[in-house]
Amino acid sequence: MPSSFGKVSIRVAAAIVATLASLAPTSMFAADTVQPGATAPSFTLPSQENKPVSLNDYKGKWVVLYFYPKDQTSGCSLEAHNFQRDLPKYDALHAVVLGVSLDTVESHKTWCTKDSFTFKLLADPEHKVVDAYGVPVKTFTRDGQSMTIAMRNTFLISPEGKIVKEWEVKDIAAHSTEVLAEIESAKK
Repeated sequence: MPSSFGKVSIRVAAAIVATLASLAPTSMFAADTVQPGATAPSFTLPSQENKPVSLNDYKGKWVVLYFYPKDQTSGCSLEAHNFQRDLPKYDALHAVVLGVSLDTVESHKTWCTKDSFTFKLLADPEHKVVDAYGVPVKTFTRDGQSMTIAMRNTFLISPEGKIVKEWEVKDIAAHSTEVLAEIESAKK
């Protein structure tokens, strides 16, 4: 009797665990984010022009690698417009801005055309780079459709390919200014 009772208990426990897992929050983390001092994970992703862009293309330059939730949404538009506004300042500091989301190349192309963005937006629908950098993702249901987005994180990568700083962006309006100040400070 005890052995069959144990098998039933294990099945009941497994069912309880499965039920609890299905009730868990829909936010998940790919891994811990890449920490300052670490070598930035290399990558190649397609841009809005559907051309491959690699981190290695920018060796010797500062790279602002920013992850954002969704093309053509209010917060993401504010952030992108501020990076676009500040591009001459980034150029003067020998820095490039690369945006990454889980959106498609076609979505990026449409948004860049509509809003005249000239920096690269990279498509990562399979979240390979999102996962490599440990950027949290969130899955939710909207209008009966499941949607997964990357959370808003930015990594500053040195000309030597090291992570200098990571931000979990809270103040979207001031973020580009914060990144510029960090580059200026790190160059001293």
